[in-house]
Amino acid sequence: MKKLPEFEQNTPAIPPALRNYPSKLFVETTTSCNLGCFMCVKQTGDCGIIEGEMPLKTFAALEAALPRAEALILNGVGEPLLHPQLETFIARAKKLMPSGSWVGFQSNGLLLNDLRARALLEAGLDRICISVDAVTPEMLRKMREGAEITGLGRAFEALTKAKVSVGRPDFQIGVEIVIMRSNLAELPDTLKWAASRGATFALVSHVLPYAEKHAAESVYESCSGQAISLLYKWREKAAAVGVNIDQYPRIVWNYTKSPAEQKVVEFVDKLKADAEQQQVFLDMKKLFLVDTAWLKKVDKIFTEAARIAKKEGLELNLPEVVLKENRRCEFVEDGSAFFSWQGDVHPCYFLWHNYHCFASGWAQQVRSRVFGNLNDQPILEIWNSPEFKTFRENVTRYDYPYCSGCGLAPCDYVQTEKFEQDCHINSEPCGSCLWCMGLFQCLR
Repeated sequence: MKKLPEFEQNTPAIPPALRNYPSKLFVETTTSCNLGCFMCVKQTGDCGIIEGEMPLKTFAALEAALPRAEALILNGVGEPLLHPQLETFIARAKKLMPSGSWVGFQSNGLLLNDLRARALLEAGLDRICISVDAVTPEMLRKMREGAEITGLGRAFEALTKAKVSVGRPDFQIGVEIVIMRSNLAELPDTLKWAASRGATFALVSHVLPYAEKHAAESVYESCSGQAISLLYKWREKAAAVGVNIDQYPRIVWNYTKSPAEQKVVEFVDKLKADAEQQQVFLDMKKLFLVDTAWLKKVDKIFTEAARIAKKEGLELNLPEVVLKENRRCEFVEDGSAFFSWQGDVHPCYFLWHNYHCFASGWAQQVRSRVFGNLNDQPILEIWNSPEFKTFRENVTRYDYPYCSGCGLAPCDYVQTEKFEQDCHINSEPCGSCLWCMGLFQCLR
């Protein structure tokens, strides 16, 4: 019989971030992979990721947290199916985890066959999310070098057969789609293809560009939705009296301005004042570069994707297209922790490895944040350490800068080899993180 969590019955609910145990465990079983995807952090030459696989001894060190865990997600940089003890990890976890909890992982699916699919379900796997970024063979190969649509079709077939043969109608098959400008138009057809092969849910995520040349593939706008709404509002007000505020970037630095140009500046000053009153961060340069026509195109494709998903009975989770002003870190809020294959304990996917990225249009060096190692300390001791607990408390206060909306970014605080503090004197580098703004999604 599964051990049930020892929740307090007569006390107010404690937020997951502040509980004395992690609720969601993200475990990197391996950093090895059978594909060479250009959007992967491993393809950046200076990431420093060492290939390896988590030993059973290190995984066993997690078991003290499993009786209260809501979810175990066996994902990291690599392909989980390459780990020879994956089924052992799943079976051991399922014996300890409470009723209603689940175990899952994301996969490129190319190593799945009838035998492996059956073994995974028999071990107790509850859900799997297959990466399907496109359905035309040429586009899929461009997105994931080595991937073939026929191979993905076989993976879905093996999983649906295993559901029947093992007697697991509750097992969930989903897809993850990383959207870029190259493959965005294929989103509706990709969802239709996945649903016809047994998928019941779909996660759509933007690409996190690790190389500058891939930043142009980003579908999202690097301004908040509230900032863009203010731009639209004051653009309409100005147009009503014959003023075009889109001329602002061209004339703002002119030493002398004509009366017509001065009116443009006056309307933009009103826009700024409105934003300040509503506490909306503005990067004026980015704001006037917002491509309205592109946003309409994305909205049209997303609307069609939602229509297809509803018709096919597919639970669809679409990302934001513009940044959320009101941030929410789902990793910390949900009581998550990430464990590397070596046993290092990190707070989230943003701070899991060392890497460069161009998520906000400029180069950012991200250093991993480590709070301990499973091979040296018990997991609950690390989770409840003053340093880790304070980190989670500070993150949930959201009292850090809005770097993507700051006209001074990138500044020396974030564009550094070793982050020490931000301009609010916080030691958490969350101000430059876009995960909490609704752009990137994963199985969670």
